[in-house]
Amino acid sequence: MTSSASEAPRPRVDELPSLWRRVFQVFARINEGISELYESVGVTGVRPRYSMALMFLEDGPMSIRQVAFDCGVSHSAMSQTISAMRKAGLVESVTSREDARRRVITLTDKGREFVPLLRAEWAATEAVHAQLEAETSYSLSKLAEELHAALDRKPFIERALEVIELPDGRR
Repeated sequence: MTSSASEAPRPRVDELPSLWRRVFQVFARINEGISELYESVGVTGVRPRYSMALMFLEDGPMSIRQVAFDCGVSHSAMSQTISAMRKAGLVESVTSREDARRRVITLTDKGREFVPLLRAEWAATEAVHAQLEAETSYSLSKLAEELHAALDRKPFIERALEVIELPDGRR
């Protein structure tokens, strides 16, 4: 059976097994729910990935590097996020007051207007996470702590190099 051009291709789940697929799907569902929450309260042009950066920027102008550090993401990822937020009119790049050679990111009035909602959403999201953990037999928070501890003891790269079977027969 072939699919028509109008049908989305079916995922090849059996060909690429992934222990993390379901975790990523849960994350995607939560992000989708946050986006739906924004829409339900009349907020458009704000994506869930913007919230932490916008809340940190409420403290004042920051370099992309500082916002990335505070949010726990790479400079590259934050640069892309800042670019999208700039296009949405939420932030702008301005000359640093301390060093005219540097550019810093600052909230626009539109961005500042969203911060109280983002703080309320953040608190609601944390409350929902607590509800979900109470409804499950496993604590995702505890699991995450245990996985970090295991990776501290032995990093992923070391573990992967011990078990990888390369196509040319090397190990």
